[in-house]
Amino acid sequence: MLGLLKTVGLGMLVASALAVTSLAHAEDVKLMDGVAPRSDDTRMTAAGAFKKDPPWVIGMSDFGVNANTWTVQVAHEAENAAAKDKRISKFILLDAGFDQKKQVADIEDLIAQHVDAIIVQPVTSTSANASIAKAVAAGIPVILHTGRIDSDAYTTEIQGGAEHFGKVMGDWLVKTVGDNGKIWVLRGLAGHPEDTNRYNGLLESLKGTHVQIIAEEHGDWQYDKAKKLCETLYLNNPQVDGIWSSGADMTRACVDVFKQFGTPIPPISGEGNNGYFGQWITDGFKSISPEYSPAQGAAGVRAAVALLEGQQLYKRYVYNPDGWDKDKAAKYYRDDLTANVWWPSELPEDKLKEYYGKK
Repeated sequence: MLGLLKTVGLGMLVASALAVTSLAHAEDVKLMDGVAPRSDDTRMTAAGAFKKDPPWVIGMSDFGVNANTWTVQVAHEAENAAAKDKRISKFILLDAGFDQKKQVADIEDLIAQHVDAIIVQPVTSTSANASIAKAVAAGIPVILHTGRIDSDAYTTEIQGGAEHFGKVMGDWLVKTVGDNGKIWVLRGLAGHPEDTNRYNGLLESLKGTHVQIIAEEHGDWQYDKAKKLCETLYLNNPQVDGIWSSGADMTRACVDVFKQFGTPIPPISGEGNNGYFGQWITDGFKSISPEYSPAQGAAGVRAAVALLEGQQLYKRYVYNPDGWDKDKAAKYYRDDLTANVWWPSELPEDKLKEYYGKK
């Protein structure tokens, strides 16, 4: 009996040690600055579940590479991260172009090509769920980022906390315009989970206040569309106390509209975009910049590599950095680069100049 107890006790100690070792390994994986496991979800992948010898082929299904300048840079960041790892023999980037059926077909194509891992930026919260489940069932790990889905069939996800992003801006705007302020709301792409969840963050900020949304429009995170919207809103009613903008390209557009009409720029939220930083520094309007790095593209590649190395990852990672003030923005702003680069970036200097250097 004593021998049995000793054996059981030893087994428990070994299991406990293995669990601690696994946890340590998961904690050691560095996906991106500011990214951490969700505190309310301790689920992890099984050790070695997706381990494969290199070389590896990694596929990526992008919801829309050319959605705006941020999504273009996400693709650059992912491609750069893949190119740096010589164990990755091929990186396949497929662009869904906001088409749900195209994304399903893209993921099916990657499965048929027997890629070693798939990174997915979903078009909507439901459209690719069945294809993601099919990939995992085929033994292909799926890494999700830039949009949550209504399923946990994926292997691991890295999500910029969209509600957090929206609430950082919302809390600042409520404090700035006061309890009875009147605001415009410029949202992103209708139906995209990032737009929905950022907006939910704003609504949390407005609870218990008398702040009024006097206009709400979808600018699709695009400069040109947002500029037309802001011109229309201004001509209909220029009396606005502040603007909650879900993306910096839309912020830049609205700032340009107020300058065009020669009137003071109201408090307006922004994002880590070089063009917006230049406006903020030069024109001195009140603003805040939530952080949403395009290097999430690189983080997705690193997560795929970690799984193929046999490392354990948590099921869910979150990215909830603090908002930036103008002083921090000034440290990143580059006058020698165009308005289209986003911060913080992991692109090396030669790539920054190649993609974004002023001609």
